[in-house]
Amino acid sequence: MSLNTKADFTALMHKILGPLKPLYSDGGARLNLGDTGVTYAPDAIEMEAFSRPLWALVPFWAGGGVDADFEKIYKNGIINGTDPESCEYWGGFVDYDQRFVEMAALACGIIFTPEKLWNPLSDAQKQNLATWLDGINHHFIPECNWQFFMILVNLALKSVGMPYDAENTEKGLQKIESYYIGEGWYRDGAAPQRDYYIPWAFHYYGLIYAQLMQDEQPSRAKLFRDRAAEFAKQYIYWFADDGSALPYGRSLAYRFAQNSFFSVCVWAGLDALPLDVMKGIITRNFEWWLSKPIFDRDGILTIGYAYPNLLMAERYNAPGSPYWCMKSFILLGLPDDHPFWQAKAAPMPPLDPLMKCTCADMLIARQNGAVTAYTPGVNELYGHGNVPQKYAKFAYSTAFGFSVSRSNFVLNEACPDSMLAFEIDDNIFVRKRSDDFEILDDRILSKWTPFPNITVETEITPTADGHIRRHKIISEIECTAYDCGFAVERFRAGECSQNVQGGSAGVKNNKGGCAVICTSGTGEGGILTADPNTNVLAQNTFIPYIKYSVAKGTTEMETTVCTFVK
Repeated sequence: MSLNTKADFTALMHKILGPLKPLYSDGGARLNLGDTGVTYAPDAIEMEAFSRPLWALVPFWAGGGVDADFEKIYKNGIINGTDPESCEYWGGFVDYDQRFVEMAALACGIIFTPEKLWNPLSDAQKQNLATWLDGINHHFIPECNWQFFMILVNLALKSVGMPYDAENTEKGLQKIESYYIGEGWYRDGAAPQRDYYIPWAFHYYGLIYAQLMQDEQPSRAKLFRDRAAEFAKQYIYWFADDGSALPYGRSLAYRFAQNSFFSVCVWAGLDALPLDVMKGIITRNFEWWLSKPIFDRDGILTIGYAYPNLLMAERYNAPGSPYWCMKSFILLGLPDDHPFWQAKAAPMPPLDPLMKCTCADMLIARQNGAVTAYTPGVNELYGHGNVPQKYAKFAYSTAFGFSVSRSNFVLNEACPDSMLAFEIDDNIFVRKRSDDFEILDDRILSKWTPFPNITVETEITPTADGHIRRHKIISEIECTAYDCGFAVERFRAGECSQNVQGGSAGVKNNKGGCAVICTSGTGEGGILTADPNTNVLAQNTFIPYIKYSVAKGTTEMETTVCTFVK
């Protein structure tokens, strides 16, 4: 599907949202898209599915779009969802309530399209909606990007002359300010990792706030805009030439929300990068995603990444959660004659082959248009599921993705691609996070403890065609360690061949490949057949590895990882 004009993007929005129309409840307030469970109740699950399409519909309406069916659904849905006497009432609240997240889309609807979602309501219905939204001011919300949900809700209430909490809003803004690190990067509250919540949450909402408040708070608006512009200089490195973006961190089920940062930059009139470059990133990312089996047979977005996959999903990924990706359609709020619609998508500009992101805690390398991020293992270990797999591997790649564990009992279920995995007492242990680390201009140093009485010092040095790993292991027990390369697609990328010779092992297919070589120490090559559906990009993979014997005392080893991408 070609994406160039406003009509193209509008058609894509309809293609994605159209299959939802017959699935709304009779009163319009609920949307049941499946039966899988999450940490919140069914009322919130169905309200979330109702809310998230608004991230596209609101800019579509604001930009002059017309869809009478959706207008009716959402007007009736808001009326019934906020009426305590309705059988479709969305319910009251508890601290940390998921419905606070979903309020942000409703708030933007009130702000940008009051003629659709506010003005048609009666006075009593407006009061119900305002009262329901105000609930966010009377419960605890996490001290992270969630503060923006409360801020946007209060801006919405203010915009239509309803009571709002100015003090709470200012406190939230001050908390956002306290999260700022530098170079355009925030921390997501107390969480030490840097992930997609910085572009698609902090900067996305920050630029919306800047647009709304540029006259009333010009200095704060400028601050949000300046930070987004600075962030863009590093975030561009997360995108490969083929349009894919770095599979890294949590919430990857939101898929093409990856490009929403550049979309909101264009919408806000922020020249973070040349307009044609941003259009190229946006359109290629959309096109890459549309080439993947991310919809079911009814056209409904699935939970997963490059294919439906519950194994890598978050505990908060409900059936409607993937529609968070509709945030990228904020572009539809642009006028018909905006230069973006006439611009020609430009290829990626020349970028450094290796870039140090100090505030993001990573080195980012480019090889033949593909992206590899080298990370030191910084994460909020117990905050979410599969954290070691999503944040603590040695490297993450747009070409090879990463794998999540099915169990830690055997190697093929642990799937420790891009990790040094220790086999002890019939269990697999990997780096969960680093005890200490240092990011230099050309390599990453980390110190970590996979198991009591085992300490590992690891040095990762990127090279032109991969990287070199040097490990110093101090152990009080004898065990076995597997230094694993990237996971290579097994079935769906043409012929896949394997090669094991002494201290080396390699796998390649028609798209590329990975080889691991023992270059210091005594290692034996091998290839692991990973359990199905463990890799975020490929349903079936092989993982080459070097097997080392770890003695009591000090063991040193060096593994060279070579990759090629076609």
